[in-house]
Amino acid sequence: MRLKRKNIFLIIFSALFLLSTGYLVGYYHHDFIGHLAHKALLKQKEITWKVLKQKIENEINRFKGEVGLVIKDLRNNQEISFNKEKLFASASLAKVPIMAACYLASYEGRLKLESQVTLKTTDKINGTGMLRYMQNGTSFSIEELIGLMIYDSDNTATNILTNLLGIDYLNNKFKEFGLKDTTLSRKVADYKARDLGIENYTTAQDMAVILEKIYHKNLINRQISEKCLKLLKLTRTNDRICAYLPAEVMVAHKTGLERGVCHDVGIVFTPFGDFLICVLTKHNQTTSKLSKELIARISFLTYQYFQGGL
Repeated sequence: MRLKRKNIFLIIFSALFLLSTGYLVGYYHHDFIGHLAHKALLKQKEITWKVLKQKIENEINRFKGEVGLVIKDLRNNQEISFNKEKLFASASLAKVPIMAACYLASYEGRLKLESQVTLKTTDKINGTGMLRYMQNGTSFSIEELIGLMIYDSDNTATNILTNLLGIDYLNNKFKEFGLKDTTLSRKVADYKARDLGIENYTTAQDMAVILEKIYHKNLINRQISEKCLKLLKLTRTNDRICAYLPAEVMVAHKTGLERGVCHDVGIVFTPFGDFLICVLTKHNQTTSKLSKELIARISFLTYQYFQGGL
């Protein structure tokens, strides 16, 4: 009887051992196959990233002008860059760090976002925006002016905010944000000063730095970063980064356009990963058509990479 029980026990133990061994083999086999598949996927992404880089370089080489560029995969920090520290006249790109400085001034107690500002003749300057056409005496809150400066690229709103804070304050805060080469030497739309050779400058790298801080919610703090991102998503000029992207793709960006320069910098949100794109151009053409086309094509090529279409 004891022998029979012992045999039964050995049979059960052997069966359990074989089952567990099979399970472990199957488990590790499945895990191994998964590891190989993941490794192959990473290798394929690496190859297509190199293809994207080559296609972007081809676009730049065909362009009749100068280009500064940063493309960054915000999921894994892969980057493509070209002349990223080259100085370009910033045009309206300067409004991005001015926006950040305004919110920092509010955080520091220097400005109150709800404070009302009355529009005067001396505030009004040429260029983009609707405020220069509005009746003197019209009131706007500081936060409304910040919004108009970004999504409508309003030069008069920018002029008012610059006067409130001062150019020295703004330049000091730009440095605090980690912008090494972004400077204001004049008001954004002071074309008389520009014609005398006084210029504002930035780089693709600096624009990438501040946009990435906004994206990761660490520009000053989370709340301010979210406010900046919300305004950038409302930008009304969509003839560059957004030009060839599907209408449903969300883009937070800021354009810049003056004589001889054409830029667009932003963050593109896709289901397959978000990317940062900063393209600054300088040209000698009578129009900015070729610059806009270059930016649009680079943006679309990058979007195709994230869709797996390269």
